[in-house]
Amino acid sequence: MRLNADYHTHTLYSHGKGSIRENIEVAITEGLERIAISDHGPACYGFGVKDAATFLEIKREVDKYDRLYPEIKVLTGVEANVISLDGKLDLPRFILEELDVVLVGLHLPIKPLSWRDGVGIIFNNLITYKLGLKATTIREKNTGALINAMHNYPIDIITHPGYRINIDTQMLAQEAAKSDTALEINASHGYLNEEFVKVAADENIKFSLGSDAHKPADVGRVEPALQVARNAGLGVEDIINVV
Repeated sequence: MRLNADYHTHTLYSHGKGSIRENIEVAITEGLERIAISDHGPACYGFGVKDAATFLEIKREVDKYDRLYPEIKVLTGVEANVISLDGKLDLPRFILEELDVVLVGLHLPIKPLSWRDGVGIIFNNLITYKLGLKATTIREKNTGALINAMHNYPIDIITHPGYRINIDTQMLAQEAAKSDTALEINASHGYLNEEFVKVAADENIKFSLGSDAHKPADVGRVEPALQVARNAGLGVEDIINVV
């Protein structure tokens, strides 16, 4: 298997270390056919984009480089944040509709939609769960927030599911299969394991390998994720961005 697209890369627009152009040029060097610039949505506390309208600025720049580099397809994306237990995202629908690819993650350092959502997403995962309290309820709420987001919006990829939070992998995968949403095998976070992938794969879903690159040199570098995919028995037909 060989990676032919990296849909999860960050730039200086959020908390990446390089420019859009630098990410593109590395992707070309790596032999990729497609790259998405998918910076963090504005609710990601301390390292999201300035505001939702920034993605229109990113889109203009991406479109310019897409014309400048005909050897690769450059896409405008986002790693949007779930900001409520009922699955609201931190970008309005009219902005999402302008983007080529929508990635969504459940992150803990966010600006929640409400005080209740802050307790349910941030406090319960950082404090209550660590104290060994309400583990089943918290797991259900985490999973439900991602499932609700898939019901509310057309989402292409759920990023690093289960990273720093407890989720019901099987339930999430079942809903992802219904909405044709891929689950990401993330190359940057060491929590990944074959068992997660195997459980999800049993639900006949698709996966995406993501570099989660925060500097240009990491674009297209998905070796840890690729190894997990191989060990779990995935083939080319199971992954949306390999050939």
